Amino acid sequence: MKLSEAHLMQLAAVLDSGSISAGAQGLGLTQPAVSRSLAMLEARIGAPLFVKGKRPLQATALGAQLAAHGRVILTASRRASDTVTGFLTGTKGLVRVGGVPFFMDAMISRMVADFQNLEPDVTVQQSYGNLPDLSSALENDLIDLGIVPMGGLEAAPGFEFIEILPGRNIVSCRPGHPLLRKRRLQLSDLSDFPWVAPLPGSPLMSDLHSILLSNGISDINIRYSGGSLMSVINYMAETNALAVLPFSVVFAQRKENRITVLPLDIPQPNRSLGILRRASANRSQAADRLASYIGTAFEELKHLIKRHENAVVWGR
Repeated sequence: MKLSEAHLMQLAAVLDSGSISAGAQGLGLTQPAVSRSLAMLEARIGAPLFVKGKRPLQATALGAQLAAHGRVILTASRRASDTVTGFLTGTKGLVRVGGVPFFMDAMISRMVADFQNLEPDVTVQQSYGNLPDLSSALENDLIDLGIVPMGGLEAAPGFEFIEILPGRNIVSCRPGHPLLRKRRLQLSDLSDFPWVAPLPGSPLMSDLHSILLSNGISDINIRYSGGSLMSVINYMAETNALAVLPFSVVFAQRKENRITVLPLDIPQPNRSLGILRRASANRSQAADRLASYIGTAFEELKHLIKRHENAVVWGR
C-alpha cells in the first residue's frame, strides 16, 4: 500500500501542534485542506487515525506510528528547505579555493578559519597552484576562487580580478643573520650567502633573478628548494640562507620571530595579490561571501602591514 508523504507530514504536524488548525497553520495550509488530507489517509488505510472525542487530538496506535514516519519526512523536508535557503544566501555550501602556496599557508588559511567561525555550515576545500594552473581550474569549474598575484589589474575575458594587497617583495633571513649587523648593506652582499629557491613556477623565482641581475650577479648558490612555507621558515631559522618572500608573508610570521626582513631595498615587481574568479552570474553565493570576507580582512590588515613596512629603515 502506497501512502502519500504529504499526508503523513500533515498527520505529524497536526498531532505535534494538538489541533488541525494549528498544524495547518504551521505548514502554511488551510484547515479544510488538511482535514480533507487526513480523511483521505483514513480512507486509504481503512482505520481511524485519532481517538474519538479526545481534545487535544490523540492518535490511535496506528496513527502514532504513521505520525512517526511523517516526522522523519517533515524533518527532512525542512532541512532541505534550510539547505536551499542557505545555498541561495551563501550561509551553506562548498567553496573551493586555490592559491599560491606561501600566501595560502601564511594568511588565507587563517582567514578561512575566522570565516568558518562565523559561517560554520560552509565547507572549504583548499588547493595550491600558480596563476596558469588556477586560471585553468577556474575555467574548468574545478575551483571557485583563486588567490593569486597578477601583474596589472586586467583579467582575461570572462574573469575578474579584485586586488586585496599591493605587491612588495623583500629579502628575508633569520633574526641573528650576519648581514643584519652590517652598517651599510649593499646588493652585492647578497652573493656571499646561500639562497632558498622559490617553489617551481612561482613568480618569486623570476623576481630573485631580477634582483641579482640588477647587481650584475648571474650565478647564485641555491642550497635548498621545493619546501613548503613552514619548511622554508624552519630551514632559514637554522642557517644563514636568504630568500625572496612577499613582505606580507614575513609580516604574518612576526610573532614567531624566526624570520625577519633584511632591510635592503630591492627592485619591485608590478604585481598585486588578489582574488581571481569567473565573472559569470551563476557564481556560488558562499564563494562570494568568502571572497568578501577575505577582501575586508585584507582591507584592515594592509594598514598594519604598511605601518610595519614604514618602520623599517631600508638600505640601498
